[in-house]
Amino acid sequence: MVSAFSRVLSRYFVLCVLLSPCLSFAQGTNRFLPRDFSGWKIEPQSIKTAADPASVDTTDGAVLSEYGFLDSEIGTYSRNGRKMQIKAARFKDSTGAYGAFSYYVQPRMRAETVGDKAASNNARILFYKGNILVDASLEHVTAMSGADLRSLADALPHPQGNTAALPTLPGNLPAQSQLPNTSRYLIGPEALARLGVPIPPQLVDFSKSPEIVMAQYRTSAGQATLTIIGYPTPQMAREKLPQLQAASLPGGPFYFKRTGPFVAVINGAISADEAQSLLASVNYDADITWNQATKPRPQEDRAGFIVALVLLCVLVVLAAAIFGFAFGGLRLLLSKLYPNKVFNHSDSADIIRLDLK
Repeated sequence: MVSAFSRVLSRYFVLCVLLSPCLSFAQGTNRFLPRDFSGWKIEPQSIKTAADPASVDTTDGAVLSEYGFLDSEIGTYSRNGRKMQIKAARFKDSTGAYGAFSYYVQPRMRAETVGDKAASNNARILFYKGNILVDASLEHVTAMSGADLRSLADALPHPQGNTAALPTLPGNLPAQSQLPNTSRYLIGPEALARLGVPIPPQLVDFSKSPEIVMAQYRTSAGQATLTIIGYPTPQMAREKLPQLQAASLPGGPFYFKRTGPFVAVINGAISADEAQSLLASVNYDADITWNQATKPRPQEDRAGFIVALVLLCVLVVLAAAIFGFAFGGLRLLLSKLYPNKVFNHSDSADIIRLDLK
């Protein structure tokens, strides 16, 4: 019995040894941070992965969930004695990564050209590429730090299909007088409450799947906040506007406007004239794209060519029959009305003969 148990144990050990590379490969495929880029190599012992957003951000884990958080990976890269720590979070689509970037970016940061959009604050660079948000912390910032991070962004996996699409609602925020890095994109009540939007979540009604963008604007009296709530249909926005206007909201005065499925709200230190001018810059413009061909191309529509050919033959035969009957009927009619005058002369021969002798 002992020998039988030993054989089973040895077989199990051999099976584990054989499967361990496959398991390691399967685990490795879930990782999205590159092993190396531009001479920077990741330290294997520093790699940490997590599927719980609370482990990434204990304070705003619920906000990450709203943006469609999937998993995260943390690693330390080293090159020539220098180190760089990378914290990366992967989302379901690029919309989630863009929203998370807009949530974490700070007004004091300056814009950088890394990934799809980036901002930095001394040795910290925040950027997103596709559906991945990256927070990089550098020990020393050099002239090549930007190029190194661009190489990192290029090495990240890129989303495909609809997951790569970015939201269009932020494009409706007026650019004039907008304060840098104050644009926020949110799709859930947690982010709405944490960003201090004066409109309560129950009044926005997230059961209707709205999108929200907000930004700070410089005015003659100080600063004002423009919030645009985008609903799926204009009817929803039309029903929501009077509810917002009738609500007692903090931080007034408030100014409202509806355009298509958008409800625009302005509050803060702003005069009525400036508010109306800013609201006039928010206009819904339906963008319709035909993604289906209206008819096949001629070189591909073989069935249509055969049908057209048959119809052409039928039309030619019908035209010949109609002209034939018309000519014959006209000849018979003239022969009856004017016998031996137009047709069938007595002195005319139906057959021309050559009387050759």
